[in-house]
Amino acid sequence: MLPWEGELSGRLDRHAIVSDLLRDNPLGDPHERPLWVYVPPGYDESAERYPTVYVIQGFTGHLGMWANRMPFRRPFFETADEVFAQGVPGCVVVYVDAWTTYGGSQFVDSPGTGQYHSYLCNEIVPWVDARYRTIPTAESRAIMGKSSGGFGAMITPMLRPDLFGALATHAGDALYEQCYITEFGTAARALRTYDHDIQAWWADFRGRPSFTNPDDSTLLGLLGVSACFSATANGTPELPFDPLTGAIRPEIWQRWLDWDPVRMVPRYEEAIRGLRAVWIDAGRSDEYFLDLGAEAFRAEITKAGLPDERVHFELFDAGHGGIDYRYPLSLAWLAERLAR
Repeated sequence: MLPWEGELSGRLDRHAIVSDLLRDNPLGDPHERPLWVYVPPGYDESAERYPTVYVIQGFTGHLGMWANRMPFRRPFFETADEVFAQGVPGCVVVYVDAWTTYGGSQFVDSPGTGQYHSYLCNEIVPWVDARYRTIPTAESRAIMGKSSGGFGAMITPMLRPDLFGALATHAGDALYEQCYITEFGTAARALRTYDHDIQAWWADFRGRPSFTNPDDSTLLGLLGVSACFSATANGTPELPFDPLTGAIRPEIWQRWLDWDPVRMVPRYEEAIRGLRAVWIDAGRSDEYFLDLGAEAFRAEITKAGLPDERVHFELFDAGHGGIDYRYPLSLAWLAERLAR
């Protein structure tokens, strides 16, 4: 287990892509983004076409973090390489950046952040297909991610079944009454210091070292997701709870619920039934109760008519963090099931 980057059996290409859709986005974030594309062993020696797996990150994640090297663990592009070096059918693996000033985009189009879902589907996918020997069909294209990335992996095949026919969600955001409401009271208490104004907290947060206040993570997450799910037409994030009392604001909260994958499934049953493969996992002690969200999402896709043999469901003895060991497991499982 070397503490530095080893030689790959495949190849990792590091690109920059200029996005017209992210140009002049509401937060002034860069419209030129990094994009990593991994090709498996044998790619350069053949004319074969390959399925594609798109990898998206969790909230506060950005592309460079896929190269983070923890003690006695390797980054995902290396463990992905090992999957294919050991004989699993090869795939092109695409690592997508969707960072925003708030720490994430939830991979949706929003007046508060920008057109990140369209950026993924209408710019990144065609760009990759035009430059690599992919199989450009939904049956040969999957998407995977953790936490907010798991949420993006759940919703994208529902919204774009023409592009994605398989998914893997690792502790993906779902069943919002469990994973979000529990934080509203904590946030309201924290905002007392800022006269109940989350923008005052945001100004303070940006003027000091990040996460030096114990409530920073909670407030950042709620502000960032509000920018994605409940921004006004002019881009102002609206919280789904009263910042004085923590009481739910029903109309705004409903906008969040409309993005809950558990509640989306009945609206997209046809797309769900068309999926080739669905991997769902979470930790039994997930701090955001996303094990319950995983259970609820599985129940809904079963109710929608997706056959059990196309689903892998597993709860691990784990919390929300440190779950990167599960990524190569789902990657191998998807690679075996994508059309070739």
